[in-house]
Amino acid sequence: MKTIGVYTKNFSLYHDLLKTLQRRKIPYVPLVSLRNIPKKIGVILTSNNEIHDFKTSRVIAADVYDNVDHAVDLALQMLIGKDLYSKVYIGIDPGEQPGVAIVGDEILLQKTTVNNPAGVKSMITRFLKEYPSKTTIIRIGHGSPIIRNRIINSLISLKIPIEIVNESKTSSTQQTTRPHKDKEAAAVIAMLEGGKVKKTLPLKPTRGDIKKIQEKSRILTEGEFTISQRTALRVLNGELSLKEAIKMEKPKRL
Repeated sequence: MKTIGVYTKNFSLYHDLLKTLQRRKIPYVPLVSLRNIPKKIGVILTSNNEIHDFKTSRVIAADVYDNVDHAVDLALQMLIGKDLYSKVYIGIDPGEQPGVAIVGDEILLQKTTVNNPAGVKSMITRFLKEYPSKTTIIRIGHGSPIIRNRIINSLISLKIPIEIVNESKTSSTQQTTRPHKDKEAAAVIAMLEGGKVKKTLPLKPTRGDIKKIQEKSRILTEGEFTISQRTALRVLNGELSLKEAIKMEKPKRL
Protein backbone atom coordinates (compact mmCIF):
# COMPACT_ATOMS: atom_id res chain seq x y z
CA MET A 1 0.00 0.00 0.00
CA LYS A 2 1.22 3.50 -0.86
CA THR A 3 2.18 5.86 1.95
CA ILE A 4 3.02 9.53 2.56
CA GLY A 5 6.54 10.88 2.21
CA VAL A 6 7.77 14.02 3.98
CA TYR A 7 10.56 16.16 2.57
CA THR A 8 11.41 19.76 3.41
CA LYS A 9 14.37 21.74 4.68
CA ASN A 10 11.93 24.05 6.46
CA PHE A 11 12.51 22.81 10.02
CA SER A 12 9.37 24.39 11.47
CA LEU A 13 7.13 22.91 8.77
CA TYR A 14 8.89 19.55 9.02
CA HIS A 15 8.27 19.47 12.76
CA ASP A 16 4.60 20.40 12.34
CA LEU A 17 4.07 17.76 9.65
CA LEU A 18 5.61 14.94 11.68
CA LYS A 19 3.77 16.01 14.82
CA THR A 20 0.44 16.03 12.94
CA LEU A 21 1.04 12.69 11.22
CA GLN A 22 2.06 11.08 14.51
CA ARG A 23 -0.93 12.56 16.36
CA ARG A 24 -3.28 11.21 13.74
CA LYS A 25 -1.41 7.89 13.61
CA ILE A 26 -0.87 8.14 9.85
CA PRO A 27 2.05 6.12 8.44
CA TYR A 28 4.73 8.19 6.73
CA VAL A 29 8.33 8.03 5.53
CA PRO A 30 10.76 10.91 6.18
CA LEU A 31 12.82 11.54 3.04
CA VAL A 32 16.39 12.80 3.32
CA SER A 33 16.95 13.13 -0.43
CA LEU A 34 15.01 13.57 -3.66
CA ARG A 35 17.09 10.82 -5.25
CA ASN A 36 15.79 7.25 -5.29
CA ILE A 37 12.42 7.96 -3.71
CA PRO A 38 10.93 4.60 -2.58
CA LYS A 39 8.22 3.20 -4.86
CA LYS A 40 5.84 2.90 -1.91
CA ILE A 41 5.64 6.70 -1.62
CA GLY A 42 2.30 7.74 -3.13
CA VAL A 43 2.38 11.45 -2.30
CA ILE A 44 4.95 13.82 -0.83
CA LEU A 45 4.37 16.69 1.62
CA THR A 46 6.81 19.57 1.24
CA SER A 47 6.97 23.38 1.26
CA ASN A 48 5.85 25.78 -1.45
CA ASN A 49 9.45 26.88 -1.99
CA GLU A 50 10.56 23.32 -2.69
CA ILE A 51 7.60 21.97 -4.66
CA HIS A 52 9.25 22.72 -8.04
CA ASP A 53 12.21 20.51 -7.11
CA PHE A 54 10.03 17.44 -7.67
CA LYS A 55 9.48 15.79 -11.05
CA THR A 56 6.26 14.09 -9.88
CA SER A 57 2.88 15.84 -9.71
CA ARG A 58 1.92 13.86 -6.62
CA VAL A 59 3.29 16.45 -4.25
CA ILE A 60 1.57 18.92 -1.91
CA ALA A 61 2.89 22.23 -0.58
CA ALA A 62 1.73 21.96 3.01
CA ASP A 63 2.39 25.58 3.95
CA VAL A 64 -0.06 27.13 1.47
CA TYR A 65 -3.13 25.81 3.27
CA ASP A 66 -4.90 27.19 6.34
CA ASN A 67 -3.28 24.52 8.54
CA VAL A 68 -1.16 21.37 8.34
CA ASP A 69 -4.18 19.13 8.96
CA HIS A 70 -5.73 20.45 5.75
CA ALA A 71 -2.62 19.50 3.76
CA VAL A 72 -2.55 16.04 5.34
CA ASP A 73 -6.24 15.56 4.44
CA LEU A 74 -5.43 16.31 0.81
CA ALA A 75 -2.50 13.91 0.88
CA LEU A 76 -4.75 11.13 2.17
CA GLN A 77 -7.31 11.91 -0.52
CA MET A 78 -4.60 11.72 -3.17
CA LEU A 79 -3.49 8.34 -1.79
CA ILE A 80 -7.02 6.99 -2.02
CA GLY A 81 -7.21 8.27 -5.58
CA LYS A 82 -10.96 8.77 -5.59
CA ASP A 83 -12.43 11.86 -7.25
CA LEU A 84 -16.11 11.29 -6.46
CA TYR A 85 -17.87 9.22 -3.79
CA SER A 86 -21.35 7.76 -4.14
CA LYS A 87 -22.31 8.45 -0.52
CA VAL A 88 -20.64 10.49 2.19
CA TYR A 89 -21.86 10.57 5.77
CA ILE A 90 -20.56 13.16 8.21
CA GLY A 91 -21.07 12.33 11.88
CA ILE A 92 -20.98 14.88 14.71
CA ASP A 93 -20.83 14.14 18.43
CA PRO A 94 -22.04 17.44 19.95
CA GLY A 95 -20.24 18.88 22.95
CA GLU A 96 -17.90 21.69 23.97
CA GLN A 97 -15.24 20.07 21.76
CA PRO A 98 -17.33 18.23 19.17
CA GLY A 99 -16.16 15.02 17.57
CA VAL A 100 -16.44 14.94 13.77
CA ALA A 101 -16.02 11.95 11.46
CA ILE A 102 -16.49 11.41 7.74
CA VAL A 103 -17.33 8.12 6.04
CA GLY A 104 -17.16 7.79 2.25
CA ASP A 105 -18.61 4.71 0.55
CA GLU A 106 -18.39 2.81 3.86
CA ILE A 107 -14.73 3.75 4.40
CA LEU A 108 -13.83 5.82 7.47
CA LEU A 109 -11.87 8.66 5.89
CA GLN A 110 -11.21 10.77 8.95
CA LYS A 111 -12.18 11.34 12.58
CA THR A 112 -11.16 14.34 14.63
CA THR A 113 -12.30 16.88 17.22
CA VAL A 114 -13.02 20.59 16.89
CA ASN A 115 -11.93 23.12 19.50
CA ASN A 116 -15.44 24.52 19.90
CA PRO A 117 -18.95 24.20 18.37
CA ALA A 118 -18.47 27.34 16.28
CA GLY A 119 -15.65 25.62 14.36
CA VAL A 120 -17.76 22.70 13.13
CA LYS A 121 -19.14 24.52 10.09
CA SER A 122 -15.74 25.52 8.70
CA MET A 123 -14.43 21.97 9.11
CA ILE A 124 -17.44 20.44 7.38
CA THR A 125 -17.22 23.02 4.60
CA ARG A 126 -13.66 21.86 4.04
CA PHE A 127 -14.74 18.21 4.04
CA LEU A 128 -17.39 18.92 1.40
CA LYS A 129 -14.69 20.29 -0.91
CA GLU A 130 -12.18 17.53 -0.21
CA TYR A 131 -14.61 14.61 -0.43
CA PRO A 132 -17.16 15.41 -3.18
CA SER A 133 -20.01 12.93 -3.50
CA LYS A 134 -23.30 12.31 -5.26
CA THR A 135 -25.08 12.16 -1.89
CA THR A 136 -23.98 13.74 1.38
CA ILE A 137 -25.80 13.54 4.71
CA ILE A 138 -24.83 15.20 8.00
CA ARG A 139 -25.76 13.24 11.11
CA ILE A 140 -25.53 14.63 14.64
CA GLY A 141 -26.04 12.99 18.02
CA HIS A 142 -29.10 13.95 20.06
CA GLY A 143 -27.15 14.79 23.24
CA SER A 144 -26.18 18.26 24.52
CA PRO A 145 -29.38 19.82 23.08
CA ILE A 146 -28.33 23.48 23.21
CA ILE A 147 -24.92 22.90 21.64
CA ARG A 148 -26.48 20.44 19.18
CA ASN A 149 -29.06 22.99 18.05
CA ARG A 150 -26.44 25.72 17.70
CA ILE A 151 -24.38 23.46 15.45
CA ILE A 152 -27.42 22.44 13.41
CA ASN A 153 -28.53 26.03 12.92
CA SER A 154 -25.04 26.98 11.72
CA LEU A 155 -25.07 24.14 9.16
CA ILE A 156 -28.51 24.73 7.63
CA SER A 157 -27.10 27.31 5.20
CA LEU A 158 -24.94 24.55 3.62
CA LYS A 159 -28.18 23.03 2.26
CA ILE A 160 -27.04 19.49 3.12
CA PRO A 161 -29.61 17.08 4.64
CA ILE A 162 -29.21 16.90 8.43
CA GLU A 163 -30.41 14.08 10.68
CA ILE A 164 -30.52 13.85 14.49
CA VAL A 165 -29.37 10.41 15.64
CA ASN A 166 -29.97 8.58 18.92
CA GLU A 167 -26.42 8.39 20.24
CA SER A 168 -27.19 6.38 23.39
CA LYS A 169 -25.30 3.35 22.03
CA THR A 170 -22.26 5.21 20.73
CA SER A 171 -20.33 5.62 23.99
CA SER A 172 -17.16 3.57 24.30
CA THR A 173 -16.91 1.20 27.26
CA GLN A 174 -13.12 1.32 27.17
CA GLN A 175 -11.13 3.63 29.40
CA THR A 176 -9.87 6.31 27.05
CA THR A 177 -9.54 10.08 26.72
CA ARG A 178 -12.52 12.34 26.17
CA PRO A 179 -11.42 13.54 22.69
CA HIS A 180 -10.89 9.92 21.60
CA LYS A 181 -14.38 8.98 22.80
CA ASP A 182 -15.87 11.95 20.94
CA LYS A 183 -14.14 10.97 17.69
CA GLU A 184 -15.22 7.34 18.03
CA ALA A 185 -18.80 8.37 18.80
CA ALA A 186 -18.86 10.65 15.75
CA ALA A 187 -17.75 7.74 13.54
CA VAL A 188 -20.63 5.59 14.83
CA ILE A 189 -23.13 8.44 14.49
CA ALA A 190 -22.15 8.87 10.83
CA MET A 191 -23.48 5.37 10.08
CA LEU A 192 -26.79 5.63 11.97
CA GLU A 193 -30.03 6.88 10.42
CA GLY A 194 -31.94 9.58 12.26
CA GLY A 195 -34.82 12.02 12.10
CA LYS A 196 -34.57 14.74 9.47
CA VAL A 197 -34.15 18.37 10.49
CA LYS A 198 -36.65 20.54 8.62
CA LYS A 199 -36.05 23.98 10.15
CA THR A 200 -33.89 25.94 12.55
CA LEU A 201 -34.13 24.71 16.13
CA PRO A 202 -34.83 26.69 19.33
CA LEU A 203 -32.04 27.83 21.62
CA LYS A 204 -33.79 28.06 24.98
CA PRO A 205 -31.62 26.72 27.82
CA THR A 206 -33.52 25.17 30.73
CA ARG A 207 -32.58 25.51 34.39
CA GLY A 208 -31.22 22.00 34.14
CA ASP A 209 -28.94 22.99 31.25
CA ILE A 210 -27.59 25.93 33.24
CA LYS A 211 -27.05 23.75 36.31
CA LYS A 212 -25.06 21.20 34.28
CA ILE A 213 -22.69 23.91 33.04
CA GLN A 214 -22.24 25.17 36.58
CA GLU A 215 -21.50 21.63 37.77
CA LYS A 216 -18.90 21.24 35.02
CA SER A 217 -17.25 24.50 36.07
CA ARG A 218 -17.00 23.24 39.66
CA ILE A 219 -15.45 19.97 38.49
CA LEU A 220 -12.90 21.78 36.31
CA THR A 221 -11.93 24.05 39.22
CA GLU A 222 -11.67 21.00 41.51
CA GLY A 223 -14.44 22.32 43.74
CA GLU A 224 -12.87 25.74 44.26
CA PHE A 225 -15.82 27.72 42.87
CA THR A 226 -18.82 27.65 40.53
CA ILE A 227 -19.55 30.15 37.77
CA SER A 228 -22.73 32.21 38.00
CA GLN A 229 -26.00 31.33 36.29
CA ARG A 230 -25.64 34.38 34.04
CA THR A 231 -22.19 33.30 32.86
CA ALA A 232 -23.34 29.68 32.45
CA LEU A 233 -26.09 30.99 30.17
CA ARG A 234 -23.50 32.83 28.08
CA VAL A 235 -21.61 29.55 27.71
CA LEU A 236 -24.77 27.79 26.55
CA ASN A 237 -25.47 30.56 24.05
CA GLY A 238 -21.98 30.21 22.59
CA GLU A 239 -20.71 33.60 23.73
CA LEU A 240 -17.97 32.04 25.88
CA SER A 241 -16.25 28.70 26.19
CA LEU A 242 -16.40 27.11 29.63
CA LYS A 243 -12.67 27.69 30.09
CA GLU A 244 -13.09 31.38 29.23
CA ALA A 245 -16.00 31.63 31.66
CA ILE A 246 -13.96 30.10 34.47
CA LYS A 247 -11.01 32.39 33.79
CA MET A 248 -13.32 35.43 33.74
CA GLU A 249 -14.98 34.61 37.08
CA LYS A 250 -12.03 33.02 38.85
CA PRO A 251 -11.64 34.70 42.27
CA LYS A 252 -8.40 36.64 42.64
CA ARG A 253 -7.41 34.59 45.68
CA LEU A 254 -7.28 31.34 43.65
